Parts: sequence; C-alpha cells; structure tokens
Amino acid sequence: MRLKTKRFIKKRENLLPRRKKYCRFCKDNVKSIDYKDIRLLESFVKERGKVISRRASGNCAKHQRRIAEAVKRARFLSLVPYTHVVS
Repeated sequence: MRLKTKRFIKKRENLLPRRKKYCRFCKDNVKSIDYKDIRLLESFVKERGKVISRRASGNCAKHQRRIAEAVKRARFLSLVPYTHVVS
C-alpha cells in the first residue's frame, strides 16, 4: 500500500496546482437568481442543454439548486431551449 501512495504523490507533484473554485454568487452577495436573466442562465447550460454540474461551475449547493430551478422555469416559458440542435 505504501508504494501506491508514493506513486500517487509523485504524479500529483508533476501536475499544475489547482485553482480554488468559489461560488460567484456568494462572493457578489447575490440575494436571488432570476429565471428571466437569460444571459446568466446560459452560462450554466452546456451546448447540448444540460445544466453544468456544481463541481464544474464551482457554485455552492444552495446556489446550484437555485440555478437549476431557474433554468427549469426558463425552459418551461421557452426563454431557454431544452436542447440545442447540432447539425
């Protein structure tokens, strides 16, 4: 077991240091996330229509839930498409 941990540590040393992700909504002290703000919501939706995960976006759990809820509301009102057609 000791050999495996040493190899893992050695591999990590060669990688670049990771930048700490932060929730931009907590940083900017945002009180609410509006479903009508399409520009903001589209930055959290992949080109195929999926919501970007919390781990990838860096949001905290509370704001990620609010983002997902706002995206779903915007989709229902046809402000944001459910899927993007790739031709």
